[in-house]
Amino acid sequence: MFSHAYVMVAIILMINIVYVSCFTMRMILTLKGRRYLAAIVSMFEVVVYILGLGLVLENLNEIQNIVAYALGYGLGVIVGTKIEEKMALGYITVNVVSSNPDIEFTKQLRDKGYGVTSWSSYGMDGDRLSIQILTPRKYEQMLYESIVSIDPKAFIITYEPKQIRGGFWVKQVRTNRLSRKNKQREEDGI
Repeated sequence: MFSHAYVMVAIILMINIVYVSCFTMRMILTLKGRRYLAAIVSMFEVVVYILGLGLVLENLNEIQNIVAYALGYGLGVIVGTKIEEKMALGYITVNVVSSNPDIEFTKQLRDKGYGVTSWSSYGMDGDRLSIQILTPRKYEQMLYESIVSIDPKAFIITYEPKQIRGGFWVKQVRTNRLSRKNKQREEDGI
């Protein structure tokens, strides 16, 4: 009797983790404009949802099933966001303000393959270098490390652009130039 209850709890827990992970992924794919992939994920999601909910509704008198369903839901949110972080869909724009107006900052980032626009600016304590960088999200951490290695005191703000149009760098992203440069850097041990 108890082994059946444990198996049921485990099944409900796993089904709900899968369901909510799919739900999270579908929402993210929809927000990123990947509607066809989102539609495919939603078909799988609804089948898993019906199975999990059906098991709970058939056994509403078993409190452990309801607890497993709720716990699976919470864990599914965590798993779904971890999957999304690994997929790193889309692009980020990083704005950097450096107290060192040395233009070499810009050159070093460009040499690493990033699309960089820079301009002189003036802050409370004097001249600054303002930089705007566009990169795929999968290179976000590497970009932060590069910025901090050049200027540990840099002020950094990151956001996700909704649309990108024009500019020479968009062509380089599409031809995967940044990816090739970073692979070469890894092979060279840089």
